[in-house]
Amino acid sequence: MTRSSADDSAPRGRSRRNFAGARPVMDDVARLAGVSKQTVSRVLNDHPSVRPETRETVLAAMRTLGYRPSRSARSLASGRTRMVGVISFDAARYGPAAILTAINTAAQDAGYLLSSIALDTAEPDTVVEAVNRLSAEGADGVIAIAPQLWVGKTLADTRLDTPLVVLENGLDADTQQVTGDSRTGARKAVEHLLGLGHRTVWHIAGPTGWTSADHRMGSWQASLEAAGAAVPAPLTGDWSADSGYELGRRLARRPDVTAVFASNDQMALGLLHALHEAGRSVPGDISVVGYDDIPEAAHFLPPLTTVRTDFAEIGTRSLRLLLDRLDGATEPSRADSLVPVDLVLRHSTGPAPGR
Repeated sequence: MTRSSADDSAPRGRSRRNFAGARPVMDDVARLAGVSKQTVSRVLNDHPSVRPETRETVLAAMRTLGYRPSRSARSLASGRTRMVGVISFDAARYGPAAILTAINTAAQDAGYLLSSIALDTAEPDTVVEAVNRLSAEGADGVIAIAPQLWVGKTLADTRLDTPLVVLENGLDADTQQVTGDSRTGARKAVEHLLGLGHRTVWHIAGPTGWTSADHRMGSWQASLEAAGAAVPAPLTGDWSADSGYELGRRLARRPDVTAVFASNDQMALGLLHALHEAGRSVPGDISVVGYDDIPEAAHFLPPLTTVRTDFAEIGTRSLRLLLDRLDGATEPSRADSLVPVDLVLRHSTGPAPGR
C-alpha cells in the first residue's frame, strides 16, 4: 500500500490540526484528497459506488490528518443516528436481562449506541409512549422485549413509523419477531419423561397471557395427548420460586405424581424445595424438568434437568434482524426468527418408580 509523504510526516498518536488550529473535519479530508465532501461521506458509509483507488485516497487523507469521524458525521453520511432503542418488561427476570445484555454487546460491536426503557406496566398508552419517546430521541429502530401477549397486540395494532422487532411474542405476520422455540422445548421435556417410563407428566405453568408460558403449556398438553397419556390439570405459577414452592407442596401430597415439568427454573427450584421438605426423593420418587437453564441450574440439589434457551442468541439475532431491516434486506423466514432450544440432562430425572 502506497502512502503519501504527508502521511509519513504525520505525528503519531495525535490528531493533526487544520490551518485554523481546530481538529480536522470532513471538509479538510475532502480538500486533501481532492474529492467532494459527498465522496468522503460515501467512504464513511462504505458505499459500494466508490472506486477502490478513490476510497484509498480518502482513507490516506484521513490517516494523514488524524481524522476521526464523529457520530454526527456518520449520521450525516448515512442518514442514521446509529442509535437503537430497546423497550423491556419485567427486566429483573433472568431471560429479559440476559437478552438486553446481548443486544447491548451486539449493538456496540456494530457501532451503535443503545437507549433502553424498562416499563413496570404494559398499558397500551405506556407502550406507545415509550416507542414514541425513543423515536423522538432519534432511534433508528426499536427492539421490544415483550413477553406478554397483550403487549404484542398493542404493538401490532399501533401504526408506528419506527422499524420494530419484537422478542418473545407471537404477533401478526407483518411484525418481525425473534423468540425461543418454546413448543419444541416443552415437547422434548415431556418426551424425555415419558421415555423414562412415567405414565404422565404434571405441569407447573407460567402466568396466563405470557407467550412462552402459553406455548409451553399447549405443547405439554399436545405431547401427552399424542402419546395417549392422561393430561392432569395444570397448576399456574407466577415464574417465582415461591409459587413453585407453594404448588410443589400440593403436588408432594399426591402419591400418583411421579414426573413434573415446570415452565421455568425458578419455579422448579421452589418445587425441589417443597419435595425435599415432604420427604419425596428426586428423582427416586419424582422426576423434575425445568426450563431456561439459568446459570444456577447446574448447582441445584439435585442438579436440574432443564431446557436451555439461548438468550444471547435471541438478543444478537434481534439486533441483526433490525439492522438488516434498516439496510433494506429481505425479511427473514419464520424459521430464521425461531431460536432452537436444547434439553440438558442432569440428575433431577430418572426412571419411574418401580421400573
